[in-house]
Amino acid sequence: MVMSRNAFRNLPIVGVEDGSFQKGITRRALLAAVLLRALKIEDVRITKITVDGLDATKKLAEILSEWEFAVVLLSGVSFGGFNIIDPTVIYEKFEKPIIIIARTKPDNKAVKRALQRHFKDWRVRLEVFEKLGSVYKVFAVAGEPPIYVETVGASLEWTCNLIQSLSVCGRVPEPIRVARLIARGLS
Repeated sequence: MVMSRNAFRNLPIVGVEDGSFQKGITRRALLAAVLLRALKIEDVRITKITVDGLDATKKLAEILSEWEFAVVLLSGVSFGGFNIIDPTVIYEKFEKPIIIIARTKPDNKAVKRALQRHFKDWRVRLEVFEKLGSVYKVFAVAGEPPIYVETVGASLEWTCNLIQSLSVCGRVPEPIRVARLIARGLS
């Protein structure tokens, strides 16, 4: 199904980003979820996640259970250090597409080395990265560097159209850009 840019913009879309923290000092980090429709903020929820913990998926699911939404945009899968949000768990619970956006190309070999070095449960965390599909390079805005995208529950064509329609202030889609501004501003 082909959708116009305005149709994409009118979908209720959640953007998720974490706040700043100091490794080894800060025990909890902010996780911001922003619900946008027509590029306007409808709601914002802030929660705290454990730095390098394993509670981010549960905390995001709690927030999402309070909203009606069509798609979730995650700024990666690691939040608050290596507190991993499992996109497949979120997709299975809500049956809505989950789009993972990265400003730089993901390096799963480096992630694996870091996890092995710092976590006894590194296999559990790495499994989330390994479950994801291919990483795609997407040019959201002409003349800007690409972003890197992984999808759960959506086609690449649909995802590209969605991202391009939501990237109005640069290459990062508005729901993530706004979530980042809020999370970093409150940190």
